[in-house]
Amino acid sequence: MPQPYRYAYLHGFASSPLSIKARRLAEIFAAHGHILHLPDLNQPSFAKLTVSGALEALERLDAQIEGGPWRLVGSSMGGYLAARFAELHPQRVDRLVLLCPGFDLLQRWPTLFGKRRMDQWKADGKLALPDAAGELVELWWEFIEDWGRHPAFPQVAVNTLILHGRNDETVPISGSRAYAAERAHVQLVELDDDHRLLNSLDVIGQDTLKFFSID
Repeated sequence: MPQPYRYAYLHGFASSPLSIKARRLAEIFAAHGHILHLPDLNQPSFAKLTVSGALEALERLDAQIEGGPWRLVGSSMGGYLAARFAELHPQRVDRLVLLCPGFDLLQRWPTLFGKRRMDQWKADGKLALPDAAGELVELWWEFIEDWGRHPAFPQVAVNTLILHGRNDETVPISGSRAYAAERAHVQLVELDDDHRLLNSLDVIGQDTLKFFSID
């Protein structure tokens, strides 16, 4: 019999299904009798990663896994992707847990990398960045151009829980505060942690299980 809900964790930029966060959350779900699917969003590769390509990977996962609506957990860029997928397919998504979601992250790239480096990236068409394994990979400029085709702040109608570290320097918590303040169905929990949230994994697991009504 199909399960009433399907669960998936969407990793962040330069990450993978093998990350500490992904594996720990999968263990927590398994301990409660549920599968947390861990799709690889670096499609077709990290070098050619785009938002559109990652969304296509979610489309394939949706077609492959039988069951009810999705309850998604997304971290950083994965949080953006979870919200964007819910915006595009509101009938397929029931709830969202977003960890330091990368809303408006495209606009922050010049701050994170510097304008000169961004200009060089655009001119060269590629920029060497470490992937999930720490290996330098040349990421195509199409990553930036494609993200510009998607909204900075996806509009989602489903109940959403945001967990965000107050010490996050990659995606400042101010964005999540504003996003939650403007939407009655979005709840924000602030954590004493940074962007990676590695000191808060058990709290995240507990809050996620509660929000998803998993005993």
